[in-house]
Amino acid sequence: MTTELGPATADGASGAAAAPTGPAVAEFLAGVHDRTAAGIAAAVSHRIRSGALAPGTRLPTVREVARALKVSPATVNQAWRALAGAGAIVARGRAGTFVGTPPPPVPLTAASRYQRLHSQSDKNFRIDLSRGIPDPALLPDLTSALRVLGGDDAIDDLSATYLGEAVLPELEATVRADWPMRAERFTVLDGALDAVDRLLAAHVRLGDAVLVENPCFPPFLDLLSRIGARAIPVGMDESGLLPAELTLALDRYSPTALLLQPRAQNPTGASLSARRVRELTDILTDVDLLIIEDDHSDGIAHSPLRSLGSRLPRQVVHIRSYSKSHGADLRLAVAGGPAEFLDPLIERRMLGPGWTSRLLQRVLLHMLTDETARTTVATARTTYRLRADLLRTSLSRHDIHLPRGDGINLWLPVADENAAMISLAAAGIKAAPSAPFEVADRPRTDHLRLTIAALQTTEIREIATHLAAAAAAAPTYRRIRRA
Repeated sequence: MTTELGPATADGASGAAAAPTGPAVAEFLAGVHDRTAAGIAAAVSHRIRSGALAPGTRLPTVREVARALKVSPATVNQAWRALAGAGAIVARGRAGTFVGTPPPPVPLTAASRYQRLHSQSDKNFRIDLSRGIPDPALLPDLTSALRVLGGDDAIDDLSATYLGEAVLPELEATVRADWPMRAERFTVLDGALDAVDRLLAAHVRLGDAVLVENPCFPPFLDLLSRIGARAIPVGMDESGLLPAELTLALDRYSPTALLLQPRAQNPTGASLSARRVRELTDILTDVDLLIIEDDHSDGIAHSPLRSLGSRLPRQVVHIRSYSKSHGADLRLAVAGGPAEFLDPLIERRMLGPGWTSRLLQRVLLHMLTDETARTTVATARTTYRLRADLLRTSLSRHDIHLPRGDGINLWLPVADENAAMISLAAAGIKAAPSAPFEVADRPRTDHLRLTIAALQTTEIREIATHLAAAAAAAPTYRRIRRA
């Protein structure tokens, strides 16, 4: 997908007097021998990479280039769009179009948001609410599934071939039965983050704007940073993205993609309401962008799944992962959506890992259809809701009232994040700070993310007391006396 350059952007009709002077048209076109759109784009790209066109250089207008090359403005505009999609040039509205400055790559040694969120746990903490993982005691029995499949002769057939279906037909039929939208294509990937990573790599380019929820799941922001895309925050409430902020972001940034979690959003626990789906899809109709939905809590979420794909099936790739419901080490997620978006991912993957292990797919299929495993997942769903409700009720006794979200996380507002973390540490409790979840460098308000999955009912009241004290904790400043 490429960034569109409108007529005003391409021609730079007004504001040009204030822009830095670019090369003369003849000099600019010195290396153009192929007058097709591809030839023009290749020649300009070569001059930029060679340093002949320095970052910040103002390009001639589309009409000037078209006139000099004796081609149509549409041909030049097509070349400009390709260059913009590669991040080689940048449109600045009426000021014109300029050679871009590629953002520096993120050093591999830099601490990512995800690393900051999951620093090494200290054994001094007696209660860890920071990890964002399910209760291992509430997961289906993987050993039992392997024992059952041990007598399945089909497993030997699956493991011996490179030419079988990448997705087990029985698994596809099972997930298709309750998929939230019409999907042309299904594929199985190694977890939700693998799916998101591959979709972004296939369809988002350097410099592209990608809309994200704010607060946002930190690994999404890390992935966007690694490919040089711009994460554009869109605010949300307990019903999902705010329509007014979405409209503003679409108008201002012309994004390539939208990335969201439709229910049990991490970290807030928010889920899309039916009304919000209608509002958002009305805004997004006829907008050319890829919508990626990460449904990471299927099976353990109480909220019904409401997908933007139910009204926009040609724009949405929906991802369903099973780490929180069936076990993180399965590393399995199913993605379904338009062939236009999934086929490039599937074809590229065949040059690497090829497919996700059919043996693991068979294990997942068994657990999705086995009555004992299904009962275990249902019990986990009920237990997580009970634990979250008990904590909310206990917090309300301290005059802290949280909306009833979904999933295994709570988003607790605090007066000061650092002071709250210190207060909890003194009580032997670890929580996740809000900073890695915020798209902007400075959060609008301070929060802590609390994972309630493994909380025991007998300790919830005590924990609520400590959380209330932490929420009210104010930073202390050392007074410096003048000499």
